[in-house]
Amino acid sequence: VKGRCCFNRSPSSEAMAWSENMDTLLANQAGLDAFKTFLRSEFSEENVEFWLACEDFKKTESAEKIASKAKMIYSEFIEADAPKEINIDFSTRDLISKNIAEPTLKSFDEAQKLIYSLMAKDSFPRFLKSEVYKKLVNSQQVGNHKKWLPFL
Repeated sequence: VKGRCCFNRSPSSEAMAWSENMDTLLANQAGLDAFKTFLRSEFSEENVEFWLACEDFKKTESAEKIASKAKMIYSEFIEADAPKEINIDFSTRDLISKNIAEPTLKSFDEAQKLIYSLMAKDSFPRFLKSEVYKKLVNSQQVGNHKKWLPFL
């Protein structure tokens, strides 16, 4: 259909589908953008940024890139006073700190699970009640997501 984006559903029903589970939301670029906007409004976007960095990290193939990406994730999200420090327990942070010199693709798995759980139990339910989400569900516009995400 002319003027429609690549979605099979209208944007409002696409947005409604995100309420099914957080994975549906995170797998959709427009949903992810909306969730990031919501988390930014709550000053907790570091959680989804860390989760995304971990997803990217797990796809890394070369040993040099594993080391450099691990150090970047560590300095940005894990170490004390990191610019986007995530809220994880001491033992998880300590384990990462001890193993960062020789990182593997599993180095951040435990921390990623903790942050995913935090988002699923805390941020995601609040997102579904937020004005950001309600605007998307109530939107009747079709077309690319820039048109129906006025806050981008």
